[in-house]
This record gives sequence, structure tokens and C-alpha cells, in this order.
Amino acid sequence: MGQEVSEEQGPSARADTSTAGGSKLTSLIAQARASANAIPRYDPAYHSSSSASDSDDSSDLDRTMDNLNLQDENSASSPAAEPRKQKKKKVLLMGKSGSGKSSMRSIIFSNYVARDTRRLGATIDVDLSHVKFLGNLTLNLWDCGGQDAFMENYLSQQRQHVFSNVGVLIYVFDIESRDFDRDLLTYRSIITALSQFSPTSSIYILVHKMDLIVPQQREELYTNHVQLIRSKSESFDPVAFATSIWDQSLYKAWAEIIHDLVPNLAEIEQHLSSLGILLQAEEVLLFERSSFLVVSSWASEVGAMNPTTDRFERLSNIIKNFKQSTSRFTGTPKSAEQFSLFELKMVVFSVFIVKFTTNTYLLVVLPPGEERFNCALENARLAVKEFESLDSPARRGVERGAGEA
Repeated sequence: MGQEVSEEQGPSARADTSTAGGSKLTSLIAQARASANAIPRYDPAYHSSSSASDSDDSSDLDRTMDNLNLQDENSASSPAAEPRKQKKKKVLLMGKSGSGKSSMRSIIFSNYVARDTRRLGATIDVDLSHVKFLGNLTLNLWDCGGQDAFMENYLSQQRQHVFSNVGVLIYVFDIESRDFDRDLLTYRSIITALSQFSPTSSIYILVHKMDLIVPQQREELYTNHVQLIRSKSESFDPVAFATSIWDQSLYKAWAEIIHDLVPNLAEIEQHLSSLGILLQAEEVLLFERSSFLVVSSWASEVGAMNPTTDRFERLSNIIKNFKQSTSRFTGTPKSAEQFSLFELKMVVFSVFIVKFTTNTYLLVVLPPGEERFNCALENARLAVKEFESLDSPARRGVERGAGEA
């Protein structure tokens, strides 16, 4: 894992599994300082001022670091610096027994691989878990057992308890179900309860186990199912996905769901766009640390031309498998932080994935070039403070309050 191939031998890849940068980071900083005047440095105010002079662009890296610290101090007294309440979203994960609800939850949030989900048993009643996603967003995930007795209980005795204050309903349909009409009746009853107690909630439909259908029939069968499901959705407008635990489609669906739940997404996207431009990157992706779902992304004109439209979910799947392998060979827990820096340098492009804020990783795709690569890596580290305030504002506000006291 720590092996590096020289440029004379061909492409190189290196993963740094230590949490402290050590001598490697010192070397990168030294190289970046040598080229600091050649490439713009990260400045969060880049887009807010159109009158920046050439002397600002040529200021050294130390001055940039001072500017970031000064902005951090100046914002301490602003309302944005006050601790924010945790955003708690109640998410119902429902579907008939055996549809695959617990398997997908375990893959996304518990670092299971697909083959390990065969050991999972049926969910009894409600399996409630609190999933911390970014700094001030917590998902109260209700994995509801799908046996008939439990479904009847949800719709009668526990009706108000289950369906009140719901932010998102994720309903899973088994594409191979032999009793799809009955599944639709159950879904219709759940929609009626949801419209009564949580009429503003969002609904996502996962038509699951698509890998069991022959490729030639998948699109037609999926389209027919979705049309029938929409006809039973009353005033709701569900978003549908075709999914399988054996490919990246599961990551695409869950990334879309989580993307809509992030409370300060607009600010994150604005900062990511500024960072991508100043790094002179082709693409920049922000991943949530534990699930490796894509929180936000930015692409230049060149990056947007990439023909692989499902590359984000493919990357999530690949990195999760890489973490699994690292855990297996190092003997560390699957939930542990498996690496802090991964580098890949090819002839036509370079990539690095770096531990970014407390709850995120940053992936940057760059044109080739050692100087550009090193400077982009250090500038990404400089940008951490600004993103940390968006990632974990509640914790940051508390720390500031303690410091002022």
C-alpha cells in the first residue's frame, strides 16, 4: 500500500495510512512554497471581491494562512458563529419483508460488503439507529420490519407514533415479488397515513434487486412498476431509483436522498466551486467520511465532458471496497479511519483523496504536473478551516464560546 513507482517506471499510486502527515507533508509543503507564486492560492473571499489586484495573487502562502486565520477570528462574533441546533431528520425505511431494506442500510452505513449481508436476519418491529451525517445533521433511521403483523401494527396502534414528524420515507419494492398487487395496497395504506401526519415529507421509491432481472427486460419492467407506484402515491411525487446491492446503483440512490437532506448545501457548494477554480482542478468531490456518499461536487468545463455519467457512485463503491481491504489487511475496525491521503499520478491526470474536515474526505482531479499537484494539495489543507465551519458549526461554535470564556 505504501509502495511508490517512479515516473520513469510509469504511473504511480501511493496511499498514506498514517493520520499524521509527518515528513511526507513537510516535503509537500516545501515543494508547494517553492511554486506558490505560480498558482493561485485558496481565498474564501475570491468570488466576493471583483477588484482584487495582481499583488494579492502574488502574495506568499504564509500571508494567505494569516488571512484565513483573520477571517476566522472576525467571524467569531457573527450570528453564523453561534452554535446551531442539531438537524434531526426522521427517515422511515419501509417495505415488505425480504425486500432488502436492512441489507442496503448495512452496506451504506455499517460498512458491510454485499456478500456479508446474507448473514442478516429479518428485522423485528423497528430497528432504530441514529446516523450522524456531517456536523449538524443526524438521521433518525427507522428500519421497519416488513412482516404483515408489524405492518398492521404500524398502521393501527402505532400509526401516529410511526408516521408523525417524518422527513423522508424510503419505500423498497422487490422487483421479483410474486404479490406486487398486495405490496401496492400496503404502500397505499402507508401513503394515506403519511399524508395524515407528515404531509410535507419527501418520498423515495427503490425498486430493488434489479440484478435478478435479465438485462433486456429491466427497463420495461422498472418503468411499468414505477407507473403503478406513482398512481398509488396520492398527492406525493415520489422519486424512483432502480437499485441492487451488487453494483453502484445503491450509492446513486442514497447519495441523491442524502444530498437533499443536507441543511447548508448551498454554502458547501459555493465554497467547493471557489476551491475547485483556485486549485485549477478538473473535478472536486466532497465525500461523507463513513458512508463515502458524495455530498457535493464541482466540475470545470473539461471535467463536465467526462462521458462516464455514473462515475460518482462508482467512486463511492470503489473507495468503500478499498477501505474494506485496508481494514482486512491492517486488522483495524471497518468503521475506523483507514487512510488520510491517497495519491494517484497518471500520464494524463492526477488524483488525490485527502482527509478533509472531521466528517469529510476531499477528492481532487487535476491535469498532470508535480508542481500543480503539490500546490493543490497544500491549498486543500488550507481550505479546511472554512469548510469545517460548514461541516460542524455546532461544535465549532461551542469551541469558540469556550475559548472566549
